[in-house]
Amino acid sequence: MRYLTDRKRAAGLGSAKTGTEHHWHMQVSAVGLAILIPLFLFTFGGILGAPYEDVVAYYARPFPAIVAGLTLLVGLYHFKNGAQMMIEDYVHGFARKAAIIATVCFSYGLMATGLYALIKLAL
Repeated sequence: MRYLTDRKRAAGLGSAKTGTEHHWHMQVSAVGLAILIPLFLFTFGGILGAPYEDVVAYYARPFPAIVAGLTLLVGLYHFKNGAQMMIEDYVHGFARKAAIIATVCFSYGLMATGLYALIKLAL
């Protein structure tokens, strides 16, 4: 006879076997965004409306470029997870799989495009 507590039976095993982990990733990315968004607004607000050459020189510095890149990555990762949770709750059948694949591709495509633009701007 196995002696498993309720916690050991439930740890990480929601109905789809990933519910707890998915929720945890959402919480961690939300905390990251709570820190990054004010930093991004502080760094972006100071250069808003400046000429192109000043913006390029500003984002050539490491701190603003890293803050902008991390905000972009964490924000779109949080969007991907939130949209996926919403789709899993409200869409059924083949449309669910297609919508999740489309959302994941869209999110990662925006991440790649944003980072490419940021790197091109900084270099």
